[in-house]
Amino acid sequence: MAEGYEDSEVYKLAKKLTVEIHRMTLEELPKFEMWEEGSQIRRSSKSIVVNFVEGYGLKMYKGDYIRFLTYAMASCDETKAHIEILHETGSLVTERYQYFYNNYRKLGAMLYNWRQAIIEDRAT
Repeated sequence: MAEGYEDSEVYKLAKKLTVEIHRMTLEELPKFEMWEEGSQIRRSSKSIVVNFVEGYGLKMYKGDYIRFLTYAMASCDETKAHIEILHETGSLVTERYQYFYNNYRKLGAMLYNWRQAIIEDRAT
């Protein structure tokens, strides 16, 4: 039986990080950040997951698949920018910043490699 998106390491990491970002924004950020920057980073991190899944669902249409993977990559970059802003404004401690930033860099590379495989027709 063919693997679904749920079996991919990209999906697993993206979803794990999204849940962690959600919790972090509600439990660790200063109150004034929960609904401003916190809301923005929650949306961008969730966007990675849903764009990856939507693209996967359209995989028989290569152009659409690539487009949604590109959206997922853009949302990953946006999430990294939010992480940087939270850290540089003192709202996110260095240890959490490094954890999230490094994991989103890893996820971005995974998304890039996945998209390249689709572009080059070498995806499974």
